[in-house]
Amino acid sequence: MTDTVEYSRNKAGYGKITINRPEKRNAISQEMTSAFKDALNQAKQDSINFLIITGAGERMFCAGGDLKHLHGSLSPDEAFQSLYPMKEVLYDIVSFPVPTLCLLNGDALGGGCEIATACDIRIAREGTKFGFVQSNIGILPGWGGGSLLYEKVHTSFALQWLMEGKVYEAPFLESKGWLHRIVSEQEWDDQEKILEPYTSKSLHQMQILKNQYKKKLTTIGFSALMDEDVRNCASLWDSPAHKKAVEDFLSRSKR
Repeated sequence: MTDTVEYSRNKAGYGKITINRPEKRNAISQEMTSAFKDALNQAKQDSINFLIITGAGERMFCAGGDLKHLHGSLSPDEAFQSLYPMKEVLYDIVSFPVPTLCLLNGDALGGGCEIATACDIRIAREGTKFGFVQSNIGILPGWGGGSLLYEKVHTSFALQWLMEGKVYEAPFLESKGWLHRIVSEQEWDDQEKILEPYTSKSLHQMQILKNQYKKKLTTIGFSALMDEDVRNCASLWDSPAHKKAVEDFLSRSKR
């Protein structure tokens, strides 16, 4: 199976982007970043009422960046260059012309939570859990997701989550407003039913609603704030704490 990010158009009128690397927990490689950008560009050119972003498999939506690419020996400048393309991907999601829905088929950690936060609506499968865990490995969100989180939940909870790096179960995050809906295991495979509130709306309705939302979010300034996230993360990349955390992770993965 090729590690990639795939776009398709459903006959019901929506687009779907799938992160397709389940054997590696859908971690984003350098090649997949380019594929993600291409998929979003393809979706923009299509006539779709809304866009879904999901992951392949049942275990993980996305575990973040691939540490073989984002390894601990990068300099801050090299880290910035490696991180920045995914910031551009996230900004494309935030500024997408119609609503974006994240169907969280499994857990998400680190950058996976950043991708989900960039989407307008987050719908999770029952039994899943999520964590902005970057602070636990000596860094901070590096794709712009930290700035986005402050816009999507209460600012004090955003600070707490980013600082403590905890992994939370879905019901707690629904109570905090990060998740909009939790779908039971029995209902998850009935995608038509899950998406009915959105497929019943016209393209024009969806465009107006997304434009209103973007004005409320003041997305014009988002790109610069997200750039600052990338710079802050890159500045911590060669810290002893981050280097050790990456080394420990890679040594565990070889066992």
